[in-house]
Amino acid sequence: MAPIAVGDAIPDGTLAYFDEQDQLQQVSVHSLAAGKKAVLFAVPGAFTPTCSLKHVPGFIENAELLKSKGVDEILCLSVNDPFVMKAWAKTYPENKHVKFLADGSAKYTHALGLELDLSEKGLGTRSRRFALLVEDLKVKAANIESGGEFTVSGADEILKAL
Repeated sequence: MAPIAVGDAIPDGTLAYFDEQDQLQQVSVHSLAAGKKAVLFAVPGAFTPTCSLKHVPGFIENAELLKSKGVDEILCLSVNDPFVMKAWAKTYPENKHVKFLADGSAKYTHALGLELDLSEKGLGTRSRRFALLVEDLKVKAANIESGGEFTVSGADEILKAL
């Protein structure tokens, strides 16, 4: 399947997260993004160096600026279980706007055409690193990395697209 691209509608899918009351929730991607401007960014793995030290902090640090430019939702996706995503989110106590969403079986990642086989590193199927700017379910910017790079999917690049 071809990777999602500018002009495409994002597929619907179900992701998991823990809410403020520490209850496990299932959420439809369309329910989060329909009628809204959203940033959906993904990382190959929680707690991994580039993801934890650069990619996620960039979106947390720029969340207010993104919101001021009309972004309603900032969604962080990873092929991890919701318990891992909850623990990872807790390492960012300053975070007020980024939602950490689990795609445990990589079903949504496959639907986007953005899976990455890291079996040789013992990680199995993961997500490629990417950032999508979506307006009312349509992709306006698709910043998709090659391999393990981190050059086009950061918050600064999404800000340029706004």
